[in-house]
Amino acid sequence: MEVFEQYLARIENVDHRNRTEEILRWVCDTFPQLKPQIKWNTPMFTDHGTFIIGFSTAKHHLSVSPEEACMTRFADEIAQAGYSATKGLFRIPWNEPVNYELLEKIIEFNIQEKADCTTFWRK
Repeated sequence: MEVFEQYLARIENVDHRNRTEEILRWVCDTFPQLKPQIKWNTPMFTDHGTFIIGFSTAKHHLSVSPEEACMTRFADEIAQAGYSATKGLFRIPWNEPVNYELLEKIIEFNIQEKADCTTFWRK
């Protein structure tokens, strides 16, 4: 979590900072094999040098970016969770609960799908 300290410190809203830290800590605890990193001023997690998931804060939500292939695979579940989405990310409103079960499925999917990936992003 040390790698995220400066990023978290810049989140002015304490509730948003705490929620972001809670989610990042959950990923660290649930998937200790993933490497926490800051790239492009964004907290993210990688596995053997390949991108698994990234997060970024906005005024009304936390954006979750698992790559387009993952968004396509989980589009129905993301919608059922009540999250708005684009082709590359979905949004968890600050005032809504986090669907950790869905996050876990998404991260596990990317870990498995990208097990043999030798590039940062899917090609």
